Amino acid sequence: MALALQDIVSELGGELRGDGGLDITGIAPLESAGQGDIAFLSNPRYAQQLATSGAACVIVAPAFAEQAAARGACIVTDSPYVYFARLTQLWRRRIRPQRQVGVHPSAVVHADATVHPTASIGPLCVVERGATVGAGSVLTSRVTLGEDCSVGQRCLLHAGVVIGADGFGFAPHDGAWLKIEQLGAVRIGDDVEIGANSCVDRGALDDTVIEDGVKIDNLVQVAHNVRIGRNSALAGNAGVAGSATIGANCTIGGGAVVLGHLTLADGVHISAASVVMRSIRQPGQYSGVFPIDDNKSWEKNAATLRQLHGLRERIKALEHHLQNNES
Repeated sequence: MALALQDIVSELGGELRGDGGLDITGIAPLESAGQGDIAFLSNPRYAQQLATSGAACVIVAPAFAEQAAARGACIVTDSPYVYFARLTQLWRRRIRPQRQVGVHPSAVVHADATVHPTASIGPLCVVERGATVGAGSVLTSRVTLGEDCSVGQRCLLHAGVVIGADGFGFAPHDGAWLKIEQLGAVRIGDDVEIGANSCVDRGALDDTVIEDGVKIDNLVQVAHNVRIGRNSALAGNAGVAGSATIGANCTIGGGAVVLGHLTLADGVHISAASVVMRSIRQPGQYSGVFPIDDNKSWEKNAATLRQLHGLRERIKALEHHLQNNES
C-alpha cells in the first residue's frame, strides 16, 4: 500500500513542504525510518535525530519546520503526536478490512439482550440477558458482557474482557464467608476502550460506572461500585478497589493501586506502582508507596531516604566522638 503525501494532507490537514506526489509506504520511528517511510518528531529531546533520519517525510511542529525542510519533505502541524495518531487511524482504514458488523456465529447472545445493528460481536463472545451494546461498538473475541450491563457507542473491548462479573462481596459469619449477592450492573459510556483480560465488576447495589472516553489498558481490575470520570486512563495492571471514585481526566500509572472508598479529584495523575491510601482533593502528580504525597515532595523525601544509611553512620560516629570527649 502507498499513500501520496498530498492525499495524507488532504485528509488530515497540516502544511506540506516538499513533493506532494511522493508515495509513503510505511510509518516508522524517526531513528529507524527508511525510504518510503513517514515519521514524526514530537519531543524536542530527539531533535538531533532529525538530520540523520532516513524518513521520506517527517511530521514536525512549526519550531522545527526549517530544519525538517532542509533535509526533505515535511508536514508542519501544531501537534505532531496528534497528527501521528490520526495518521495511524487513516492507515488502518486503508490497509485493513473493516470489521464485519453483526454477531459472529460462535458468539452467544441472549434473546433478551440488545445489540445495535452497527455493532460487532466477535468470536466466542457472550452477551447475557438484558445487556445492551450500543452503535458502532466492537466486542472482539471472548468478551463477556454480563446480565443487564450496558456498553455505549463506539466502544472497543479487547479479547478476554469481562464486564459484570460479581464484585468481591462477602460477610464474615461463624468463621466462614457469607456471599453478598451483587445486584447492580455496569454502565459504560461512549468511546471507551478496554484492554485485553481486564475486568469491571458489577455493583453490589448501585451500578459500577465508566464514563465517556475512558481508556483502560490490559489486565486492569475495576471493582464493584467504582466510578471513573470522563477521559481518564488506567495503565496495565492497575487496580481500583470497591466504591472508589476517580475524577475526570485522571491517569493511573501501570501497577498502581487505589484503595476502596477513596476519591480522586479531576486531573489527578498517579505514578506507576504507587499505592493511593487517602483521598486526593487537588489535581497534580502524585507518587509513592508509603506514604503517597505530591510528586515534588515525594522526590525530595526519596532522595533523603537513599542517604539514610550514610546519615545514620555519621550520627553514630558523631555520638561516639562526643562520648569519647566527655570521658
